[in-house]
Amino acid sequence: MHYIALIHKDESSDYGVSFPDFPGCVSAGETLEQAKIMAQEALIGHINILKEMREEIPAPSTLEEIMSCSENRSAIAFLFHP
Repeated sequence: MHYIALIHKDESSDYGVSFPDFPGCVSAGETLEQAKIMAQEALIGHINILKEMREEIPAPSTLEEIMSCSENRSAIAFLFHP
């Protein structure tokens, strides 16, 4: 499955990555490449914890669903495969 990740960048910050389908699953990196690596580790870890707790893994949201939330519109969305 592919999930949508959102990348955020302010002038004085690192690249931040969040996963709308997994509230609380966030990561960051000084470069885009580092942010991507850290985000993959965060998502895999988050999914593994959900599995260990026997929680349901959410189905991926569509881009339209995610971008309909006004707080997500300032981010860049990209597909991410755990």
